[in-house]
Order: sequence, then structure tokens, then C-alpha cells
Amino acid sequence: MSKKIYTCGDVDKTALEGRKIAVIGYGAQGRAQARMLFESGVSVVVGVRKDGASWKQCSEDGLPVKEIADATKEANIVHILLPDEIQHEVYKAQIAPNLKEDTIISFSHGFNFCFNRVVPPEGTGVIMVAPKAPGTEVYKTYRQGFGVPALIAVGKENRAGNCKEIALAMAYAMQYTRAGVVECTFEEETYEDLFGEQAVLCGGLTALMQAGFEVLVERGYPAELAYFECVHETKLIVDLVYEGGMANMWEVVSNTAEFGGHTRGSRVISAEAKKEMHKILDEIEDGRFAKEFISEYEEHKMANLLGFRKKTAEMLVEKRGREMRSLFKKG
Repeated sequence: MSKKIYTCGDVDKTALEGRKIAVIGYGAQGRAQARMLFESGVSVVVGVRKDGASWKQCSEDGLPVKEIADATKEANIVHILLPDEIQHEVYKAQIAPNLKEDTIISFSHGFNFCFNRVVPPEGTGVIMVAPKAPGTEVYKTYRQGFGVPALIAVGKENRAGNCKEIALAMAYAMQYTRAGVVECTFEEETYEDLFGEQAVLCGGLTALMQAGFEVLVERGYPAELAYFECVHETKLIVDLVYEGGMANMWEVVSNTAEFGGHTRGSRVISAEAKKEMHKILDEIEDGRFAKEFISEYEEHKMANLLGFRKKTAEMLVEKRGREMRSLFKKG
């Protein structure tokens, strides 16, 4: 059964009246969402570490900024937009002791609430307002007078007050309701988001591009041509799908590309690959990935992640890519 898509006409425009939102964190999403709320006339204060780079950036942007504890004290909606790995410790040390009664806690990703890393006081309202785009794109689209699609959720045991109305009002202020907002559960957003990142968008797609590049190079084709074919042109195909769906993409590419894609694509993303996707989703749903990621931060201090970054930078596909992109810029 399809879900209702909420638009501007479904919003109680008065739901945020008399409320102040503390946006905790000023990274890509924090900066975008704080600015959108502020520019839409919502009462906002940003909470970050004093005198750090984010504090300076927030001041330059003209937004009120305070230390996290102080921002929490004066707000009745605390919108936590810190990186997943540090939310637990910041919440415990600086947010939880300073929450006012009847404060609503808000997220843009359900990881910490879903996996019980952040456990609000009993009866506290908990919501999620999650744009389906990176922070830079979210703000750019807002400035263009439109918005990106978004998800909202309300915690099952945390339905104090008019939580859904407040979530929709926040989405409206950031213009998500212009594109459409879908209500889901925290679990649905968390699991599908992690799965999409790992199996398709960030993990699967980059692994596919790298493998295609390596096959061509191993068979003696020039690395420059392999980069163009397997990496550079990926954006062109994704843009066609984004603009009009897969059918649109098949219609635009050549008949040769369409026939070859239909008859060969399933040999690459085979039944075995799909089985691995199911295993990845199992690891997300039962909490194994969350434990692994938390251990990476708390016990290994992100050593493996830093190693992955270094290894990626040293791959031939990246070296050739940097060279090719520098030529595009000069041209």
C-alpha cells in the first residue's frame, strides 16, 4: 500500500509558534537546516563547541550561536545533527542534563534513537525530519525557491504533544513539503538508509565502477579511456534516471547500449549479488553493523576508516581520475 505524501496544504502553519529550535551541530546538514529555518523566520539557536571552526562559521552566517548546553537550555525543540558516532557522548554529557520539561528531541537520521544510543526521558516527544539529499543540495534547492523530498517520523513511545504537526511544520519551513514528505518509522528510515548507502549508493556503485575500470585496464585498455567509460559517464546515466526514471534512460541511450544493458546487466548484479544484499540488510536490522561501526569509533578511533581513505586515494582509478578532472577544469 502506498504512503500518503504530505504537501504544504497538510501543514499546521502555527505549530512552531512560540517555540525555539536548537540545532546541535553545524556540519553540512546542520548548517543547511539551521540557515533554512532561520531564513524562514523560525526562532533558532545553534549549539556547537565554543570558538571552534563551526562557531566561527555560524557567526559569519549571522545565526545566534551558543555552547551546546546553553543552546539546549533555552530551546523546546532540540534538533540533533551531529555525526552518528559522537551523538551518544554529546547527548549524555551536554544535552540530557539541560533538557527543559516538554522539550521535543529531533533527528535527521534515526541511527542513535533506533539503536538506543540516545534514550530520551520517558514521555519526551521524539521526531525525525530527514531530507533525502546532502546538506549542500538541500540548501541550494531551498534558495532556488523549492525543496527536496523528506521523511518524517515520530517515536512509538514518545508521542508527547503535537509531534507530527511539529515535524511537518519544520519540513514546511525548510520547504520539503514543496517536493513531498512521507511519514515512516524510525526503523524504516534507519534500515533503508544504511542499506542504500552500503549496497547501492556509496558501496555498491563505487565497487562496480572500480571493478569495471580494473577489468579494462587488466585487459590492456588505456586507463584514461577506462576512467571515462566506467566512472566519468556514470553521472550522465544517473542524471537521466533522476530526471525521468529508468525508462527515460533506456530511451535516451543508443539501441546498442539498451540491448546490451538488458541482456548483460543481470550477469553482473546476479542472484548471488542479491543474496549478499539480503545479508547486508540482515546485519543492519539485527544491529551487527551498528555494533561494528560504534566499535570502529570507540575502540579503534576510526583507524580502519582512515585506512580505507588512504587506500582509495592511492588506487589507479583515483590517480587517473584526478589527472582527468584537472584537465576538465583547465579547459
